[in-house]
Amino acid sequence: MNTREIASEYRLAKWSQAIQEKTANGESVGEFCQNRRISHNTYFYWQRKLREMAAKQMAQGSPGSIETMVPSGWAVCKEAEKAAPENSVSIEIGKCRVTVGAGASSEQLAKVCKVLMSIC
Repeated sequence: MNTREIASEYRLAKWSQAIQEKTANGESVGEFCQNRRISHNTYFYWQRKLREMAAKQMAQGSPGSIETMVPSGWAVCKEAEKAAPENSVSIEIGKCRVTVGAGASSEQLAKVCKVLMSIC
């Protein structure tokens, strides 16, 4: 591995961590960019690079489960294997679906929707 590849992997790791923190903090892309004084183009450039890396690893059939191949802070969306239990609601955004039980608070639902919109 040459110096350029090492530097690229380092930057990808840093951006993966930053995007994970953005998601954990519930920040929008605009807030994230403003707080760090970066352009939206820079954010989306690195997001695209992380997605390309994840897709490349999956295409190569890297060892380990799919969850270990996806950059930290991202989620793997899978199809539901069984019907949603009674007294629950299923939220679908893009190809992602989350089933939430009746005991979930409105704050939890808002956070789930925000995360799904940011990753799907």
